[in-house]
Amino acid sequence: MPKVGIRDVAKLAGVSTGTVSRVLNDHPSVTDELRGRVRSIIEELGYTPDPSARSMRSKVSRLIGIIIPDLTNPFFSELVQSAEQAAARHGYNIIVMTSFDHAAKEADRIGQLTSRKVDGIILVPSNDFHALKLPKGLPIVIVDRLLPGYSGIAADHRSGVRLGVEHLVKLGHRRIGFISGPKDSVPANDRLKGYLDAMELVGDGRQNSAPSLIAEAAFDYESGRSAGNYLLARARHERPTAIFASSDQQAIGCMRAAHDLGIPIPAALSIVGFDGIPLASMTTPRLTTVKQPIQEIAAAAVAVLLSKQDAPALGKPLLLACEISEGETTSSPQPD
Repeated sequence: MPKVGIRDVAKLAGVSTGTVSRVLNDHPSVTDELRGRVRSIIEELGYTPDPSARSMRSKVSRLIGIIIPDLTNPFFSELVQSAEQAAARHGYNIIVMTSFDHAAKEADRIGQLTSRKVDGIILVPSNDFHALKLPKGLPIVIVDRLLPGYSGIAADHRSGVRLGVEHLVKLGHRRIGFISGPKDSVPANDRLKGYLDAMELVGDGRQNSAPSLIAEAAFDYESGRSAGNYLLARARHERPTAIFASSDQQAIGCMRAAHDLGIPIPAALSIVGFDGIPLASMTTPRLTTVKQPIQEIAAAAVAVLLSKQDAPALGKPLLLACEISEGETTSSPQPD
């Protein structure tokens, strides 16, 4: 079959090709009746606009780049999916690249996307942020890992962790362990601050948030398991009655450590994670977690790139509230 073109759509609809173009671009001058009629014919004919031709005419590629540190991390995978859905609502596609949390690779990915004439970039920076150099003239929105000297969009990590730890405090827990993230991670440091904030509710905050109750770990499962072993392999009256983990993957690893040590959850140990990834609802028992607003972060980033929403002012990032999702891994502590 010959390829259907925009002229075929215009002829059958009894309108100009310019009108069809305005319908395709959701131009406000087109009435709802006309838009519905033209789109019905587009669907009937199976017409698909040529993206390269549209790009040449409009100087807009209708492509958004997104650079993440690690595609295997479920949080970043969900962020990409949410960004793709948000971009599609505006008629845009995305190109995904991974920096592997390395500054040189990150710079290379930014260069590649710039050469491909993307209309903007959503960037989750590598932890080596001191080397970050952003090109001028290309809209770039930083998300999740907010950096000194830049602004962007992220969950309110500090308040989110505080919310989760306060949940444990209200249940009666006082010895609350904390699995932090890497020291070079900005979100990890914000989450640690949230833990220390919340522990101020427990006495003077010094004894109950002692360094021995804090374990630094990467955000993955195995690191969470190792941190869980460190916090739990001690006498019952010394080990924490609850643990807050800085990621759901850490929390799930910690659950495994507790299982291996014969510590039942939540009867003898409460655990709360952070992120709200889908896997959190699949554990047994189901993990209680603080959910990041991943879809809202992605939608806001796309809206800022496309000038549908004001960009956050320098030094005033857009922080979106987290919420706690109660599962089955928390309860009141048993007496020593």
